[in-house]
Parts: sequence; C-alpha cells; structure tokens
Amino acid sequence: MVSTISSKPLTRSIDPKREAFCADLLAKMTLEEKVGQMVQADLSWHEDVRQLTREGRISSLFTIRDPKVINLYQHIAVDESRLGIPLIIGNDIIHGFRSIFPIPLALACTWDPELVEQVARASITEAMACGTTWNFAPMVDISRDPRWGRVAEGSGEDAYLSSTLGAAWIRGYQEARDADGRSAAACVKHYAAYGASESGKDYNSVDMSERRLREEYLPPYRAAVEAGVQTLMTSFNDLNGVPASANSFLIKRILREEWGFEGVVVSDYDAIGELVMHGFARDHKEATLRSVLAGVDMDMMGNAYHFHLAALVREGKVAETVLDEAVLRILGLKYDLGLFEHPFVDEADAHSALSLPESLDLAAKAAAQSIVLLKNEGGILPLNASAKTVALIGPLAKERQSLLGCWCFDGRVEDVETLAEVLERDLPADTNLIVEQGCAIDGGDLDLAGALKAAALADVVLLALGESDTMSGEAHSRAHLCLPGRQQELADALAKCGKPVVALVFAGRPLVMTKLVEETPSVVMAWHGGTRAARGVADVLTGKVNPSGKLSISFPRSEGQIPVYYAHKNTGRPVETSGTVQFNQAHKSSYLDEENAPLFPFGFGLSYAQFDYSGLKVLTPQVRKNETLRISARVTNSGKWHGSEIVQLYVRDLVGVVTRPVKELVDFRKIALAPGDSQTVEFELPAGCLSFLDENHHPVLEEGDYKVWIGPNSAEGLEGRFELID
Repeated sequence: MVSTISSKPLTRSIDPKREAFCADLLAKMTLEEKVGQMVQADLSWHEDVRQLTREGRISSLFTIRDPKVINLYQHIAVDESRLGIPLIIGNDIIHGFRSIFPIPLALACTWDPELVEQVARASITEAMACGTTWNFAPMVDISRDPRWGRVAEGSGEDAYLSSTLGAAWIRGYQEARDADGRSAAACVKHYAAYGASESGKDYNSVDMSERRLREEYLPPYRAAVEAGVQTLMTSFNDLNGVPASANSFLIKRILREEWGFEGVVVSDYDAIGELVMHGFARDHKEATLRSVLAGVDMDMMGNAYHFHLAALVREGKVAETVLDEAVLRILGLKYDLGLFEHPFVDEADAHSALSLPESLDLAAKAAAQSIVLLKNEGGILPLNASAKTVALIGPLAKERQSLLGCWCFDGRVEDVETLAEVLERDLPADTNLIVEQGCAIDGGDLDLAGALKAAALADVVLLALGESDTMSGEAHSRAHLCLPGRQQELADALAKCGKPVVALVFAGRPLVMTKLVEETPSVVMAWHGGTRAARGVADVLTGKVNPSGKLSISFPRSEGQIPVYYAHKNTGRPVETSGTVQFNQAHKSSYLDEENAPLFPFGFGLSYAQFDYSGLKVLTPQVRKNETLRISARVTNSGKWHGSEIVQLYVRDLVGVVTRPVKELVDFRKIALAPGDSQTVEFELPAGCLSFLDENHHPVLEEGDYKVWIGPNSAEGLEGRFELID
C-alpha cells in the first residue's frame, strides 16, 4: 500500500520573526562563513577545529558528549566568532544515552508506538542534559537481509510497521524540552534504501526498480517527514548507479518537490568524499559540486565543502543562492532548537539527569516487552516452583557488555546486571542456581564436562546463547548467521541431557537457529536488551511478565533463503500450487533442498496465554473508494494467564494492473485479556489506503476483489473477502 506516497507536498506555517532573524544573519555573512554553516566535523579532524570555529567556518560538531568540552567550543563559537552563531552538537543516540534500552529491532517487536515514544523521550532527555541537540536517529531503513549488521538499528522488514514506529521515535525525540526550553532535532536515516544493500554487506550497492523503491522502501521516510522530522541523513550506498549523497532524484525531486521537506539534509560520515571511491567524482572538488547541486546542505566530515565550495561559487559553477537556501535552513534549525537564546549546557546538573530510577525501570519494561517467545513446548515456561535447582549455562550467563548491544557509546558496562545476578536475586529463596559458562561467545573454548555436570544436577536448564555486541551494527555484517563459535555444540550436548532446556538467545539480528529450535523445547528471543536486559528476561522466565512481543522481521531457516519476507509476490507458479507440468515434471517456485517458508514468520510470537480467533465479519463486503472498510473478529483468551495479544490486519489485492504482494500489513491493535475473556476487535480502514502505483508510478485505487485476514501473525489468521467498487 502506498498511502504515504503522494504528490502533495507538505506545508509549514511561516514565523515572520524567525524568517527575518535568519535573513538578517545571512545578509551579514561572507562567502566563507556561509560555507562554514554547511560544514560538520568532529575533534579528530586534521584541521584546527578551534580556530575554524573562531572564524565561523564550522557549523556543527559531533561525537562530543562531555558537557565541559561542548561548552568550551560553544563559547568559542558564540563569544569569539564574528557573528556569534552557536554550534549544533550531534550524536548517535540510537537506543539510549546512559540508560541503554533494547536495540531498535527489538523494540519494534513490541509493536507499541507509545512505548517507543517513551524510550525516545527518555533517551534524548539524558542526551540533552549533556549537550546533544541533534540526534542521528531514528533509522527507518527497511531491511529483509539479517546478514546486514545495521538491521539492529531499524524496525525490520515491513513498511507499515516501520512507518508507524519511525513516527513514534521522532515524536519522542523532538517533543522533549529541557529546563531552558531547548529541544533536539531528530535525523531520519539513511536516505534511501540502504537496508537493501546487496549481499547484506554494509555500504554495498542497491539496485531496484522505482516501483519497489516507492512502494516498499520510501514510505517510512515519507512518514517521518509527515511526522515533522527536522533533518535527514543521506546514505552511503549508490542507488541504481547514483550515490545517495549526490542523488538529485532522491533529494530534489522526491524529498523537496514531491514531499515538501524544508528541513536540513546532511550527508553521512565522509559520504561526499566517498563519491571519489564510488567512481562518481574524479576528486573532492567534483564531489562537492555534485553533492551541493543535488541538494545536500551539510557535509559531515567529507573534506569537501570546507575546501572547495567557496571556489566553486567564485568560478560560477555553483550559484551563491544555492548556499543561501541551505544556510537559511541550517540557521532556521538552530533557531527552532533554541540555541541562539540558550547555547550552553548546565555542566553542574548534567550528570544528575542520567540513569534515573524511572529511566532504568522503563529500560526493564522495554526489555521484557521486546522479548519474543518463539517456542514453549510442554509449557516449560514460566518456570515452575518445583524447579528447585536451575542450571544457567552459556557464554551470555555472566556477560555484561554484550547485553548493551551495538551503538551505545555512553552506556556503562558497570551499570549492567548479568543474568546470573538477576536470577540469583529474583528466583525463589529456596532455589539453587548453578552457573557455568560452557563456552566462549566466539572461539574454540568448550567445557562440556562442566556444563553437563551442572545440567545433571538441575531440574531445568537455562541456556544463554547468542552474539556479542560487536557482532552487529555498522560494518558488522555476517555471511553465516548460525550461533557463533562452538555454541551449537554446547546446545547439542545439553539437548541430550534429559532435562528441560530453555534457550535464551541474545542477538542483534535474526539468527539461523533451525537446529537449536528443533532440539530445544523452549526458545526465547531476548535480543540485545540494554542496561536492564537481564531483568526483562528474568521477569519473563518467572512469569512476572507474560511475553507479548511479535517478530518485526522473519527468521530464515538458512542463509540461502535470504531475503525471506512475508510480503512477497505470488509468481506465476507459486509453491502452494501443484505447479506447471513441464518436461514431465511439476515446476514451481521452490528450493530443492529447503522450504520456502521462514523458520518464524513476520508477526509471530507466543504467550503464556492462549488466544483463539473466531467470528470474522466483513462488515462492509462492498466498499466504495471514498468509504471505509470495516472488519472484525473475536479474540478469546482460553488459557490460564492474563495476557496481551497484538491482533494484525492484512489485505491482498487479488488482481491489479501490476502484480501485488500476497499480503500486506495495514493495521494492528494490542489488546489485554484475562483468562476466559473475549473481545471483538474491529478495524476501520479508509479505502484510499488500498492505493498503489500503476505502471507509470502514479497512485491508483482500483476496483476489484480483495482478501483480508485478521490473525496473530502474517502466516495465520481468519480469512475474508470484500469488493472495492466505484
């Protein structure tokens, strides 16, 4: 569905005072000072950053999180430069500042925009207290390839879910205010289609049709613009042969003209300079020319604008009005953030805002809500009081750093509780906890004897497995997604020990764990859950929290399936049919040596409760194009536990002028039910949301037949039909 892709640009109200202030400041600037407002650097730059700040030739600093250092440079900018224009301080606050929350991919499994918004607000509040006024987040890249390390930073494979949660991140970041009334700008990234990099390798090329780009990969960026995001970051990849940081089709045509985005566009780190390595520019001067004319307002550590932009203006190759437009956007951003009135951070109070009890409680709640129960054969979980001896085995049992996950520069390992520590505290007093490492996270160490001895003494075995924090994130792609090191050998041995085993998987991406799931009766996807990850896991294990998470990305059975995602096309020979007989053999779209279906589909997740779906009603079997589809189903908790269920609505356009996916998520609702209770869940969907792009990439809303499902995930559900009429 492409309801967020329209040709109608957004408009914003004009503040005359703001416009006059920025215009007056621009009129006083020299050419070099204008260029300076388009330059961002960090303190590792080989140039004299202090002197350039004094000369008004640096607009923004980043990767500085010490309030004293921030104030030092801010005083230089405000008190010693000719025009006194404050710096904007940028940082990557991806899933927390000092209080670290679950990685974004895990948080997406909550399907809870309100919780995501709370996490974003808590994160930026801590960051602002230490001087950050620009956050390079959220990442809204759609990713269907878990080999890509940066899959950890986004919301998974689906455009609708990613759009919904991306908007929540932006609200949380940008609506926060500090004591002086300052705010911080969000920076949606990476524009565009970075998550589709070939082979799952970071920085790699992306080649896709304009249809796929617009229908599947651009909607979250458009939703971010609609949510009021103030800045946007270009991506490292080239798209259909044109690097994103010099791609006028993306920046000028779609972002500026079609969507009406009026905020600041910044390159990613040295992305402009890297146009030379792409073979798209012969040198940094040509890279500068191509990027500035494509619409990039600010050069992040590119060694390009600072050295070459003024010369290009003097040579007549770049009109000075191009700079004026960019500088006005940058000055307007600083004005909106309150930096001209309050440029400095309160050093004395900065650290008092960090790791507050309410933030850590939110971290524990988010960790528990992010957990996805993948298997619970025999009802092993929650742990029974009869389990008097529990063996906690595995390389993540006493781990701290890895629980934080990637992209958490200010998170402190000493603040992290280990799983062993939390279980020792939270299990009943008469429970004996035995802890063994078994093996390293990655490497050749394996102590089967110690692990098996602990398992022999236990009533239940908790097996803590997974990735380290350094195995995901930027530049951390993996070709093989199995459990690292000798962890699978450890799991194989414990699977034969004759005791109930619960696998607790901590990771920054979906793993290929087909064998682990086959041999282990209970599997919990705990992700990298942050500072209070262990408490969230313990709350689920003990039943204090009933898991309600649903996967935001499909889990492959093997790497050969990748990309595997639910919203695929049907093909002319779908696997569900008998195929087409050709050369005396049935041919269809399938593997010889693997199933088509993922190990776990998008939207999947179990609960200690049992939710049954019944009574699907298509209340509007015929819907006009200007009307609303209404459909309902009854959900009953037939289990013994109070629980929450994420009820999902999918549709399929059966016949179109272009082929359509077999299913598309269009809405969801989270409900809570006590044992024995039922609730009728009704969805209302404006028919306009069923539009898509025709063969000329124009939005079209076609008459015809549709299938619709209400269910617990993308692979199951009650099925109905309706007709869209004129």
